[in-house]
Amino acid sequence: MKTKRVMIVSVIIMGKKADKTNVMRILDQKKIEYNYYSYETKNLSGVQVATSLGEDLAKVFKTLVTVGKSKEHYVFMVPVEKELDLKKAAKAAGEKSLEMIPQKELLPLTGYVHGGCSPIGMKKQFETFIDSTAENCETIYFSGGRVGHQIQLTLSDLSKVIRIGLADITKDS
Repeated sequence: MKTKRVMIVSVIIMGKKADKTNVMRILDQKKIEYNYYSYETKNLSGVQVATSLGEDLAKVFKTLVTVGKSKEHYVFMVPVEKELDLKKAAKAAGEKSLEMIPQKELLPLTGYVHGGCSPIGMKKQFETFIDSTAENCETIYFSGGRVGHQIQLTLSDLSKVIRIGLADITKDS
């Protein structure tokens, strides 16, 4: 018999008290409005997170960190149901080739753990690219800087906090 997992999702809008993440503090500091969602987590995939939020998979993005042939690091944001195309990503970054960084290097490099990596508030701001499909979304969701936390923001507000480039960086279906 299968058990159904019920997720608790709470929504907090800027200005309300919450257990603030670094991402939230940065957005508050810049006076950028956002929605914050927290949920119970048990190794959820990005697709499961989107489903628990009741959102279209195309609006929920995962944050991936890569290293180029030049040893420079790059951040890519792609919809949770899609895969990063490393060749397209390398072209967008102006690199010969890219590879994903090993998971054990994520925390020391970015300050974030796997599943809680946000493009906002990394130890160092890396060149960041977001899949061009984000232009079709009124708002997008991405990690709030901890596992079990999501931020909802407009693309234009995200670009006020970090420099982003738009590019076709996902594998074709």
